[in-house]
Amino acid sequence: MSMKDNESLTRVEKHLIRPSSPCFSLIGDFCHRAKNLYNHANYIVRSRFIKDGYWTRYKELDQILKHDLEYPDYRAMPTAQSAQQVLRLLDKNWKSFFAAINDWKQHKEKYLGRPKLPKYKEKNGQFILVMTNQNCKLVNGEIRFPKTFRGFHVVPKFVNHQDTGRKFDTFQQVRFVPSGAYIIMEIVYTIKPVPQMNDNGRYAGIDIGVDNLLTMAANTGAAPLIVNGKVPKSVNQFYNKELAYWKSVCRMTSGRYSSARIDRLTAKRNRRIDDYMHKASKLIIKECVQQDISTIVIGKNKEWKQESRLSKRVNQHFVQLPFARLIRMIEYKAKEKGIAVVLTEESYTSGTSFLDGEEPGKKNYDKNRRVHRGLFKSNTGRLINADVNGAFQILRKVFPNVSADGIEGVVLRPVVVVAA
Repeated sequence: MSMKDNESLTRVEKHLIRPSSPCFSLIGDFCHRAKNLYNHANYIVRSRFIKDGYWTRYKELDQILKHDLEYPDYRAMPTAQSAQQVLRLLDKNWKSFFAAINDWKQHKEKYLGRPKLPKYKEKNGQFILVMTNQNCKLVNGEIRFPKTFRGFHVVPKFVNHQDTGRKFDTFQQVRFVPSGAYIIMEIVYTIKPVPQMNDNGRYAGIDIGVDNLLTMAANTGAAPLIVNGKVPKSVNQFYNKELAYWKSVCRMTSGRYSSARIDRLTAKRNRRIDDYMHKASKLIIKECVQQDISTIVIGKNKEWKQESRLSKRVNQHFVQLPFARLIRMIEYKAKEKGIAVVLTEESYTSGTSFLDGEEPGKKNYDKNRRVHRGLFKSNTGRLINADVNGAFQILRKVFPNVSADGIEGVVLRPVVVVAA
């Protein structure tokens, strides 16, 4: 293993804290205090920068606020370390601002205007509360918090993940992230790395879409696998309908564009989409392990963020489905199993023929060979699922020697599953 292979892998376990939870009010108050400290610190940094162009960094800011007797925002935090974490996050935001300014000066065409200074948080809002392993300890399988949390503790799942193949390494921190009407508790830990598999010539290509969320085709002789995308699609349809209704209600009653109800609706939609993405990526990796796949090739569309060429209805689903996040899920789950992941641009894969051995390039592209009901017709008249054809062509972009030789027609018929 290389030094990079020896690095521990960071993972996050999430728990939803509902308003009905006994600890919700207390943690919500801590998150509000974190917001107060963030805004106070941001005021100091902004004022000095606007006045003389000076950037007040984290260490100086920490000393200023630690000894501020007039405004006790720093001392109001549950621990000194939690206050420092707020200041570190602010410093990170300013660092990103200056990086954006430098990039804007070089490539103004990429921006709608000059990047703006980091904003203040809403007066009645909340901010992330971070508790490091200096303040909360993992003892006998449970995470115990300081006395200011009034006996609050949590039993994490990752400690008992040995049966899933994960080898727990270290506990790092807990983040409390305000999310609409809820608070998401993120427990950050590391797992021990797995050596990357040797190249065994067994590869899988993955095509990402809407109706068929994930289509996986491998050169192993196993039937292609399609993870149905109708579940997240229906979630988005319901969300869009409800969002339009409640936005109109808000505008008519208060002139606003958002409300607590809309926040709850959005948070629930995000959780449902995220849950399905996790289940889908887990299913794909499980299939790859069973087929002894050493490398996964994923097709990536550069227009996913700006789907201007697609119809309004299809575009609605593309914009709202977090494909980049789905890819990251596949990547880190694959890394846990020692499987390599390669991303490739997917252009011309949908209109070139795998069965005819065509190279996925412009000279072979003919979109008219895609026929009704999601089928693709080869030059010899054979029919193949269009997304399966695309997945094989994505695979061929990285491994040109992959061919249809030895892959029988019955194997080209995909198995369609719902991630559960």
